[in-house]
Amino acid sequence: MKLIAAPDSFKGSLDARSLCAAIREGARRANPRAEVVEMPLADGGEGTVENLVYASRGRLVRVTVTGPLGRPVEAAYGILGDGQTAVIEMAQASGLPLVPEAERNPLVTTSRGTGELILHALDAGYRRFIIGLGGSATNDAGAGLLRALGLGLFDAAGRPLADGGGALRELHRVDDSQLDPRLAEACFDVACDVSNPLCGPQGASAVFGPQKGATPEMVRLLDEGLRRFGEETRKVRGIDVLEAPGAGAAGGMGAALLGYLGARMRSGIEMVLEAAGWESQLSGADLIVTGEGRLDGQTLSGKVIAGVCRSAAVRKIPVVALCGSMELSGADMERMGLAAAFPIVKGPCTLEEAFRSTAAWAADTSEQIVRLFSLSRPF
Repeated sequence: MKLIAAPDSFKGSLDARSLCAAIREGARRANPRAEVVEMPLADGGEGTVENLVYASRGRLVRVTVTGPLGRPVEAAYGILGDGQTAVIEMAQASGLPLVPEAERNPLVTTSRGTGELILHALDAGYRRFIIGLGGSATNDAGAGLLRALGLGLFDAAGRPLADGGGALRELHRVDDSQLDPRLAEACFDVACDVSNPLCGPQGASAVFGPQKGATPEMVRLLDEGLRRFGEETRKVRGIDVLEAPGAGAAGGMGAALLGYLGARMRSGIEMVLEAAGWESQLSGADLIVTGEGRLDGQTLSGKVIAGVCRSAAVRKIPVVALCGSMELSGADMERMGLAAAFPIVKGPCTLEEAFRSTAAWAADTSEQIVRLFSLSRPF
């Protein structure tokens, strides 16, 4: 029997690699001869770098960069097993978990550290990039990233703008003459499943700003700043990022990547599967066990499980999911191509107990899945 373990993380309790190990343990209890291929997945957000490095047998590069509050932080980017592709996850250098809750203020947080990761990879000779945008603490339209790469942003008096989304309201002139020339030699694929525009009711500030600590008044100020950035970008680059789908991703980082780095927006999970060599692992597979913490409406909209199901359907490989809680109906699962889903929680418990027990419960549930599957296809 060949089983592919391909879960996302259970946020807050267990990362995807540990879930893979739990699935392997349970599967081999039921069938000691089972071949278990471990492919931890993500959709471009937190965990993308480590999972892709692991799946492709690549390596991590650790760098000290500027954190979202301007203080140094330790971050990492990945080099895939092909030796040519750098994977950069915005959450590593500019992520919300790096900002204590009491200090969350998107008027001042900066994406500069993410730009410093790109700069480090450029210095190391890499020209192919995968960028994951999930989990950002910023709402600065990627201005910090671009300034790390040489872009000049100035107010009406010719003074450089301060860091943070709040300063963008004072933007008067953009100077791209000092933008790192090596960017013209590089290609950027962006893992992004968000289609929000830069500004307005569905824009970055209104939809995502409150998650990062923005009050209603901050949202108004931030939205004005993003609009100024979009208008000046159109003047300098001839590219309209105000209405471009995905420009509002990660506090407007999508606009920076589209307008100045010539980036291509792609489905996060599809790009992760491609980079991980997913198709080559499907040959001869009998069963895929995937999973995520909660199966709900978002699962249907292009997250990890939906991407795995689409790919598996072509080869008619059954897909079963583990989860902490489930809100999907049988019709939902059938539409997605998911054969079955099993909540791993064994009974009433506290959240703390559930977090402590996730690995053990995932292994136990995987064992039962393989036992049940083997009834119809004995190995």
